[in-house]
Amino acid sequence: EVQLVESGGGLVQAGGSLKLSCAASGFTFGDYGIYAIGWFRQAPGKEREGVSCISSSDGRTDYVDSVKGRFTISSDNAKSTVDLELNSLNVDDTGIYYCAGRVGRCGVMLQMPVMAETWGQGTQVTVSS
Repeated sequence: EVQLVESGGGLVQAGGSLKLSCAASGFTFGDYGIYAIGWFRQAPGKEREGVSCISSSDGRTDYVDSVKGRFTISSDNAKSTVDLELNSLNVDDTGIYYCAGRVGRCGVMLQMPVMAETWGQGTQVTVSS
């Protein structure tokens, strides 16, 4: 079964850092040649928002403006994992973080989450003031 599994969420004070990981299960990025992994988040009462994306084949990345300079996405194609490092966290970063993947490049997946083909179960990130 093709799955994505997130880990690494938790509670952190404002200004702190966390690292989230997304691991492919039942497949590898290389199985598809080009595979994109995106991170999305959803705060209570708000719509799901695209945060960052990386294309496995060339490492091209994309970030939503609100996290540029604070979050860093990276991939380990040998392990078929994608990490998201969250720095300088603030309370607005609180939410459930999901990783999602699709065959191909990131494209507009961050802006259109419906383009994702596989979703993880989510991991909670809570930033306290």
